[in-house]
Amino acid sequence: MKRDWNSCLNNKVGFKGFTVSKAAQGKVAKFPFHGQPTELRHGSVVIAAITCCTNTSNPSVILGAGLVAKKACELGLQVKPWIKTSLAPGSGVVTKFLLQSGLQEYLNKQGYNIVGYGCTTCIGNSGDLDESVATVISENDIITSVVLYGNQNFEGRVHALTRANYLVYPPLVVAYALAGTK
Repeated sequence: MKRDWNSCLNNKVGFKGFTVSKAAQGKVAKFPFHGQPTELRHGSVVIAAITCCTNTSNPSVILGAGLVAKKACELGLQVKPWIKTSLAPGSGVVTKFLLQSGLQEYLNKQGYNIVGYGCTTCIGNSGDLDESVATVISENDIITSVVLYGNQNFEGRVHALTRANYLVYPPLVVAYALAGTK
């Protein structure tokens, strides 16, 4: 993904292209996020969502996300605090799997609380970003990312302030949210 991302920064504006000058590619916008020093740069993840509509409902990959969340908790890792997270299983059966396996507890600890069932983030129902994050993105023209398990990923679909949207499997949604970048 890193290689793809770097080529997107250099490509002309359009599908998979942002035309960011070499000098601006390393831009870092520093700001306080709830009292903590924080940085955003091109490619920073600001939304990480597991959204399971009827054509992306696969319990085994959702359980995989739970296993990544569990291991992260055991290692003392936490999803970056500025990232908006959500979990919308495709059905109540997936919730039962998560609860019976004990993995929902770890997803919750990483911010992946169940917000509903079916279509949510990928159809633009992500809601607002934290005001400080939105301001930094806008004022610094930072190209931020969404990592999403769903079926929609074109610019502005998930959120107007996210221009780089990547579809990935649920374990990777959690992993990229832990890293904070793609």
